[in-house]
Amino acid sequence: MSHVKLVKDDFHFIKEITTRWMDNDIFGHVNNVTYYSYFDTIANTYLIERVGIDFQTSPVIAFIVNSQCSYFSSVAYPDKIVGAFRVNRIGNSSVEYGVAIFKEGQESVSAYGTMTHVFVDRKTEKPVKIEGMLREVLEQALKK
Repeated sequence: MSHVKLVKDDFHFIKEITTRWMDNDIFGHVNNVTYYSYFDTIANTYLIERVGIDFQTSPVIAFIVNSQCSYFSSVAYPDKIVGAFRVNRIGNSSVEYGVAIFKEGQESVSAYGTMTHVFVDRKTEKPVKIEGMLREVLEQALKK
């Protein structure tokens, strides 16, 4: 996927994320694994704010079963960044998110990735059907 074509308008939900001193590695930029933390933050913020999911008590929880990331430009503390979120596709019990990091004030993506959540019953850890408000809110974020 070409990063040139990915801009903020390609995403449904945008949220500021704070870089931290500890995010930088010895090379002076955010370490590659930290982007996954940013991706988790933006996806779960969307679910918490829009669906009202409380992952501490909800009978349905979500497991990441697949993820990937492509990097296009460096980010470093104290850069201000925003996370971007959309839904690429929804299945019966799984959903693939498109997640991105942009430097504040820039339209070109610094990193883009996908994450697949499978929603499961908390007690049995068996997949459950995505339905009701959860499905509605995820459908609202389907990629443009």
